Amino acid sequence: QVQLVESGGGLVQPGGSLRLSCAASGSIFSIYVMGWYRQAPGKQRELVATITSGGSTNYVDSVKGRFTISRDNARNTVYLQMNSLKPEDTAVYYCNADLTTNWGTRHNYWGQGTQVTVSS
Repeated sequence: QVQLVESGGGLVQPGGSLRLSCAASGSIFSIYVMGWYRQAPGKQRELVATITSGGSTNYVDSVKGRFTISRDNARNTVYLQMNSLKPEDTAVYYCNADLTTNWGTRHNYWGQGTQVTVSS
């Protein structure tokens, strides 16, 4: 059993900042890639940022220079620091982890999502 629990969403004014956290727990042997995705109303879920266990990062163009993804491998936790937020960043943000369980099976897991609303 593996769980991903997100926190840190909320309401923020344009230009403000938020920090999302996602902690993975359970029968985890190794986590390869962790990432953040988002889904706005009426739109498909899109990749926001990913980070490998070695620290290599990837961002969607619309957040480059504003968002920073990081992870604490010892705590199986990934973070998303979001600065200079815009109304178009409003969405439900989902954590994702590509991992191997203690039973040797490799799976892709999702968190339950956390709402981020950017509005004045």
